Amino acid sequence: MSQEQTFDHKAFLKSLTGQPGVYRMYNEKGDVIYVGKAKNLKKRVASYFRSNLGSVKTESLVRQIANMDVTVTHSETEAFILENNYIKKYRPRYNVLLRDDKSYPYILLTEHQHPRLTIHRGGRKVKGEYFGPYPSAWAVRESLRTMQKLFPIRQCEDSYYKARTRPCLQYQLKRCAGPCVQGLVSNEEYQQQVQLARMFLKGKNAEVINVLVDKMELASTELKFEAAARYRDQIAALSKVQEQQWVSGDQPEMDVFGFAYRNGIASIQGFFIRDNKLLGSKSFFPKVPADSTPGEVFQSFLLQFYLAGNKSIPRQVVIPMSLEEGGAIEELLSRQAGYKVQFFQGARDEKRRYLKLANTNAENALETQQSSQKSVFARFLELEQVLELDRPIQRMECFDISHTSGQQTVASCVVFNREGPYKTDYRRYNIEGITPGDDYAAMAQALKRRYRSIQDENKIPDILFIDGGKGQLAQAEAQFENWPHAKTPMLIGVAKGTSRKPGLETLILAGSHDTIPLEADSGALHLIQHIRDEAHRFAIAGHRNRRQKVKTQSRLESIPGVGAKRRQSLLKYMGGLQEVLNASQSELARVPGISEEMAQSIYEHLHG
Repeated sequence: MSQEQTFDHKAFLKSLTGQPGVYRMYNEKGDVIYVGKAKNLKKRVASYFRSNLGSVKTESLVRQIANMDVTVTHSETEAFILENNYIKKYRPRYNVLLRDDKSYPYILLTEHQHPRLTIHRGGRKVKGEYFGPYPSAWAVRESLRTMQKLFPIRQCEDSYYKARTRPCLQYQLKRCAGPCVQGLVSNEEYQQQVQLARMFLKGKNAEVINVLVDKMELASTELKFEAAARYRDQIAALSKVQEQQWVSGDQPEMDVFGFAYRNGIASIQGFFIRDNKLLGSKSFFPKVPADSTPGEVFQSFLLQFYLAGNKSIPRQVVIPMSLEEGGAIEELLSRQAGYKVQFFQGARDEKRRYLKLANTNAENALETQQSSQKSVFARFLELEQVLELDRPIQRMECFDISHTSGQQTVASCVVFNREGPYKTDYRRYNIEGITPGDDYAAMAQALKRRYRSIQDENKIPDILFIDGGKGQLAQAEAQFENWPHAKTPMLIGVAKGTSRKPGLETLILAGSHDTIPLEADSGALHLIQHIRDEAHRFAIAGHRNRRQKVKTQSRLESIPGVGAKRRQSLLKYMGGLQEVLNASQSELARVPGISEEMAQSIYEHLHG
């Protein structure tokens, strides 16, 4: 089909405005395949329909256009934000996509009478001071562990803190001053430690040590030798952390990005500096359409990184290249942040050293990624040879079931493409309405829910692995017996050997139930073990989460007809859950809002 037959661009351009805005391109199926923004919509859209485009990627894109629409904005800044929102919503195949757009974690110092140090990531904003962002939750937890050794500030949940009548283990280990129990620490002493922690998190390490030295000397003068010893230990621990924990510099707040791009793979390394400390680094591998330019890749990454999720925008950003629309992006980020944000490229002194280090890390990460992809690719090729397939494997899925004695059963489905795990398409299914412990019924339910409404044939796997023997495999065979689609996955059961050791698995083909012989050192077997182990891990994680939720859920929450207000009334009037459990039916009926019938229902539910 020619371009003119697919989309009448001349008629579309005739009525198109020259104002700033965002345009969306659709294919014949109605899917958004590209989102772009423009200072002048008419000029930008017209550029796609020139006789000489000069880019294979753009030619391929234009050939697929079946329809277009535009959204006019008041300014180019608004267009940037709307473009980012559309990219996040539609994830078009011809746009550069940042795979990791989640919010970043912070350390939070709350505003309680006895403030708490904790991790905060997205969600509802809590009153208090925020320090970060940190590159990962692991980095925050490591920092909180260090803070416990330095400053005896509570890190426990509020509910735990309020319920204490005697000090916990953290107090015994001298990692908490014990503000939950009256008489262990005065409010003034606790607030002093909070202030020291606040100064430490702001990078004022030397000032903290000076304060502690003064306190130690004062305590010695007043013959308070135990207090002096505590301050001495704090100073020693703080000095050790200052030497080992963080790389410190002269920059109070700055992000640095290194960049490497080869063979269609982009690697971006981010360094995050806050309060004169390098909090850590993170590697990014955005999804890059073929024939994208380095500038296009990096600019798209930068916009999606700062406009998606709960990101703090620093005043200084060191970048590895000049940006085509750098001035407009600086203005946009400055408006978002509420203060002036500056880009530095080809910077001097410390900025240049950080940039060189970030570029080196980006190169190393790219080499590692390429090596990993080659390894996965080679395993795919070997599996194709073993199975004698006449087409390449593009997508594989694997199912597993996890439960404890049949309770809180969870099924997992993990997805691999030719690059390895494709976590965007992972799914978990809470299994209900079956006989506890019936793995066959659990597998049947999971398969039915997964494949009952497939719209896109690309989502149908080439191979479907079932973790289990012939019984579990039979459930998959039944699911695909009257399969309406032209493409049908190859079904393979992965049964563990009698010793359950890796390398001794039995691979069972659906239909004939023939086994597939593979050597223990086979790359194809390693790929199957990888996807099977990933399904197992994902199922166990979901089961543990579900089991923990049940464990921490109040027994009152499962009573039919008892909502939040009645639960609150019961607990308040009776004095707690234990008292509700021990109450008679007549005592329950005296609670305001609880009728005789409701009291009977509650009593019978709690006592079987």
